[in-house]
Amino acid sequence: MIRKSILFSLILLLASSCFVKKKTTYGKQRKITVEASPENRAPKEETTKTSSRKNTKADNIISTALTFTGVKYRYGGTTRKGMDCSGLLYVAFNEHDVAIPRVSYVMANKGRQIKVKNVDKGDLLFFKTSKKGKKINHVGLVVAVDGKDIKFIHSTTSRGVIVSSLREGYWNYAFVKATRVL
Repeated sequence: MIRKSILFSLILLLASSCFVKKKTTYGKQRKITVEASPENRAPKEETTKTSSRKNTKADNIISTALTFTGVKYRYGGTTRKGMDCSGLLYVAFNEHDVAIPRVSYVMANKGRQIKVKNVDKGDLLFFKTSKKGKKINHVGLVVAVDGKDIKFIHSTTSRGVIVSSLREGYWNYAFVKATRVL
């Protein structure tokens, strides 16, 4: 009888632990420093200048990526139900007919490497966030450059799709390289 009581108590304890909600470490209100434009931007007429085409394409890709702000993190995700960092960029670039690899460490080998002082909107920033890992495992898309402050959109495990600054200590420390794919 005691064994059955202990076994029953153990089963109840295990079953009830499955329904515990994970506690989050961030506040309920999130601050978004760069927002998507309210209207869908139509591509501007093509000009002869390559930089104008690049800027228009970059603006359109950034606008698409910003529409996912607040979407929760999901490893391997590429939908509004959840997405990871490389999934966010894969979807945003693909929406504008720019093919990029699906995973961040493969993305890091595409395009040409640029110095951080030359970073512009639409460029990619790569990070190593794992203490043990030796390869790139995180990527963000530059959405704004204001002097030395570089804002980028990415998906974090703790807060989902957000805009961060490269000046933040964590991201500055984890930064590896920047590349230009447009």
